[in-house]
Amino acid sequence: MTTTTDRPATRSTGRVVGSVRASLLVVEGQWVWYRRNWRATVFSSVVTPILFLLSLGLGLGTQIKAGAVPGGSTYIAFLAPALLVSAAVQTAAMESTYPILSAFKWQKTFWGIVSTPITAGQILAGRFVWLAGRLLFSGAVFLVVAAFFGGVPGPSAVVSLLVSVLTGLAFAAPIIAFAATIENEGQQFNLLFRFIVVPMTLFAGTFFPVSQLPVFVQPLAWVTPLWHGTELSRGAAFGTLEVLPVLGHLAYLVLWVGVGVALARWRFRVRLTV
Repeated sequence: MTTTTDRPATRSTGRVVGSVRASLLVVEGQWVWYRRNWRATVFSSVVTPILFLLSLGLGLGTQIKAGAVPGGSTYIAFLAPALLVSAAVQTAAMESTYPILSAFKWQKTFWGIVSTPITAGQILAGRFVWLAGRLLFSGAVFLVVAAFFGGVPGPSAVVSLLVSVLTGLAFAAPIIAFAATIENEGQQFNLLFRFIVVPMTLFAGTFFPVSQLPVFVQPLAWVTPLWHGTELSRGAAFGTLEVLPVLGHLAYLVLWVGVGVALARWRFRVRLTV
């Protein structure tokens, strides 16, 4: 249940705004904030993945023979499509935790928006559209840099970019639903990053094939959306995708998005209903 301090005295005007227009208004509000504060996020979402690519792909990669990399590619070409997805997942996780809690608990921006004709569901839709745009932009910048250093095998890497956005949304959706339930200061997010995001980044196939993990550990990687996104992204980059595996990976990611959005929509309505 929400606390009395969490529920300001707001009341909807009762008017109705079209869903598309309402969601775009939420996106516009996010853009107004972002263009003034983009420096606070650009390092984690853009610069950090590029530094990982250069330090590991060009640094560590010089010590790895091309024949030792699956498919016979260079290590930077092997790493780039996976790191693209991993960066999207990490950005999605950051955008889906404290910013959501803050909009409910501290800044209470959601309460201000819901007092207008914009509904709780439209707020959520706008946040998802904004997040997709963030992931698309930061991923595009990453790909441009990766291409300059030989990490992009061909134009099919554009499909990897779309896969990274889908994977980020798949991971973000249930986290947003979870964030909408939190009443305290968000200490649970520390556990989320420490025991889910970081291990998933290290062991879900980003830096080396999951097949190199112990057999009993591999299923833990398979259940993560990051592994499915990584498989799709690498397959798209190298042109090795097959129909049945692609459908399986896509279905799994779409399932995460669908279930997460349904839960988040429910929690937003419960919490923002006065």
